Amino acid sequence: MKKTANILFFVLSFSVAFAQPVEKLYKVVVAPDHFDWNYKSGENVKFTISVLQNGNLVKNARVRYEIGPEKMEPTKKETITLPSGSITLDGGTMKTGGFLRCIAIAEIDGKEYRNLATAGFDPLTIQPTVENPADFDTFWQTAKADLAKIPMDAKMTLLPERCTETVNVYHLNLQNFRNGTRLYGILCVPKKEGKYPALLHVPGAGVRAYGGDIANAAKGIITLQIGIHGVPVTMDPSNYLDLGAGALNGYMNYGSDDRDRFYYKRVYLGCVRANDFLTSLPQYDGSNLAVTGGSQGGALSIITAALDPRVKWLGAFYPALSDVTGYLKGRAGGWPHYFDKNALAYNNKPEKITTLGYYDVVNFARRVKVPGYYSWGFNDETCPPTSMYASYNVISAPKELYLALETGHWTYPEQHEKMTGWLVKKLSNK
Repeated sequence: MKKTANILFFVLSFSVAFAQPVEKLYKVVVAPDHFDWNYKSGENVKFTISVLQNGNLVKNARVRYEIGPEKMEPTKKETITLPSGSITLDGGTMKTGGFLRCIAIAEIDGKEYRNLATAGFDPLTIQPTVENPADFDTFWQTAKADLAKIPMDAKMTLLPERCTETVNVYHLNLQNFRNGTRLYGILCVPKKEGKYPALLHVPGAGVRAYGGDIANAAKGIITLQIGIHGVPVTMDPSNYLDLGAGALNGYMNYGSDDRDRFYYKRVYLGCVRANDFLTSLPQYDGSNLAVTGGSQGGALSIITAALDPRVKWLGAFYPALSDVTGYLKGRAGGWPHYFDKNALAYNNKPEKITTLGYYDVVNFARRVKVPGYYSWGFNDETCPPTSMYASYNVISAPKELYLALETGHWTYPEQHEKMTGWLVKKLSNK
């Protein structure tokens, strides 16, 4: 029963992170007047708000809406009745690259139904706000050199209940960035004798169990799905709930006033350590290694590819930790929103701003040298597109961006199919 609960917890956690929203009885549809949701700076956008039931407009629907730059105070808001069930509004424009968002909420029978749409204005012109520390490369070169001195001390525990006819599944336990600290994950290795490429899965935010990527291992790829918190990833779900509400609550803020004590230092180096292990396996083919993830994992995919020259390809969904200082310049910043109105008083200190420069995805994106496949939507309220484009636009390596415009912090199955297809093709040299 305990093993079943762990697997179920993984499935539920994965679903929360990537599944599309549940359908509702009434639908609020918000749409810009350009099919591709893209506009030139200075060009006006019109937003159409419609309220539907059974595919038909709901007459006299009561709606409140707001329009403004994403994550900023709205420049226009109003509560109106829609006699026909639909209305088209003048949303205004933006004078520079960015995103203008319309949020609409209909109240029907005491319940609220919400949706949004986001118009992009010259998004490929958006540039970062975060500082690029002069000693950034030296800092991380030193950190990696220190990591290399720490014995890996790898321990693999076979999980027979998860193994298949073609794949062995292990709980992996490595020593991380200093003696006594550990990194855990689920390793999946093809049973058939041979040499295989490797794929590292880096996690989204939170604390949870993991099930491992058995599906891609069955295709002939060694896969490793890691946690970042130094705790086993096969425990009972209640343990993760306790950690998430207790010791690891707000981990993304720990030590943010000191670049050497910041929590993410162990995380970033842990991703490199995971690759140390993968590339040491006798089944590894010696040359083909990729990394992928979404949100915090999207950030870690870019970071790992920049830090570790052994990585040949990266796949990132909606990368977090991107251009976090955007709020200090009057625009949206990336998750975890260190400088938005709710956290500004706590984080707006010189030492924290300095530290974050060494960890912002933008500064790793500048240093990415390998091909990457990226995917996100314009309606993401967790990782604002302004912040993601700030990172994407400074990448000089080959890159592909697959937009699913209306998605928020979730994905359609088609996005995962394209990402997986791209990674498998690259790793398999097909």
